[in-house]
Amino acid sequence: MIQVNLRHLTLTFLMLVISPATALAQDAPQRLPRIDLHAGMHNISAEVAQSPDQRQIGLMHRRTMPVNDGMLFIFESPQLHCFWMKNTLLPLSIAFLADDGRIVNIEDMRANTEDSHCPKAKIRYALEMNQGWFAKRGFKPGMKIEGAPFGGR
Repeated sequence: MIQVNLRHLTLTFLMLVISPATALAQDAPQRLPRIDLHAGMHNISAEVAQSPDQRQIGLMHRRTMPVNDGMLFIFESPQLHCFWMKNTLLPLSIAFLADDGRIVNIEDMRANTEDSHCPKAKIRYALEMNQGWFAKRGFKPGMKIEGAPFGGR
């Protein structure tokens, strides 16, 4: 009986100590490894989100992002991967990308909403940038993003 109570007490203590730390971690922006991508003459420094947890958090809780920074989402297989903006403080534009880096479609996404934004075809990659980044540079469906994931430079 004492061992069970001691074990229960230890588990309760760990839950109280770990839970607030976990909650704090979920309220902070994640920082992921970066990769260099190229969109025509424009260089992009993109963090890479490739695990389910990394993709789910994405760019949540960021208050600012440098002009040519973004996040590349990499999925295991081509699907109709949809995105939303819960807890995302920055308005973003997302380019849904085919396996070769070709833009399938681009969507503008309002900050802190749960609206779904979906590709028009199955994709394995998506690139989020500050809202308007693609439009200001004249990028449209059919154009390419280049970099290692797409077999390029």
